[in-house]
Amino acid sequence: MNNRVAVIAIIAESIGASGEINALLHEFNSFIIGRMGLPYRERKKNIITIAVDAPLATINALSGKLGRIPGVTAKAVCSKEE
Repeated sequence: MNNRVAVIAIIAESIGASGEINALLHEFNSFIIGRMGLPYRERKKNIITIAVDAPLATINALSGKLGRIPGVTAKAVCSKEE
């Protein structure tokens, strides 16, 4: 299976979601290239971007699991197939 490079954008509106987010990222850590988190204190939201190198099914699985956490929105943008 061919890997793709992707960025997963996460917006967490609930501070309590951070534990679940971190648990999932730990589970998928072998695919993660890097991570950047920005607290947006004025709006009480956290913006997180995750760069990954993984099969498309894995990218979709991680993005979907993140999006099912209450108070969390997650979307993936993938590189074109090579």
